[in-house]
Amino acid sequence: MNGYQAPSFQDRAAASMQAKQKALAAMKAAPRADAATLAERAERSARREAIAKAKAESARHARDEKKRLAEEQRSAARAEQARPAPVAKTEAELKAARDARYAARKNRK
Repeated sequence: MNGYQAPSFQDRAAASMQAKQKALAAMKAAPRADAATLAERAERSARREAIAKAKAESARHARDEKKRLAEEQRSAARAEQARPAPVAKTEAELKAARDARYAARKNRK
């Protein structure tokens, strides 16, 4: 009883050549696409491209809008920082405001 013998290089090359010939024959035997099918494929491709272009345009518009809003926020923050701080009231002014509140409360009773 003989054991398994690995195929030689010539055997593997012949098998590869046979597989290539078989694949080539299958490709040649496949039906060719007619003009209507080709036109339909072109139309579908054009539709896909238009959808992709619309998506890209929408994404670009959203990105630009986001940048614009961020710039507006930055400019508003800069304007807020540039505004001078309110002047602190003197103790006399604070006392006068407190006395006015007390007087208003007393008048309500």
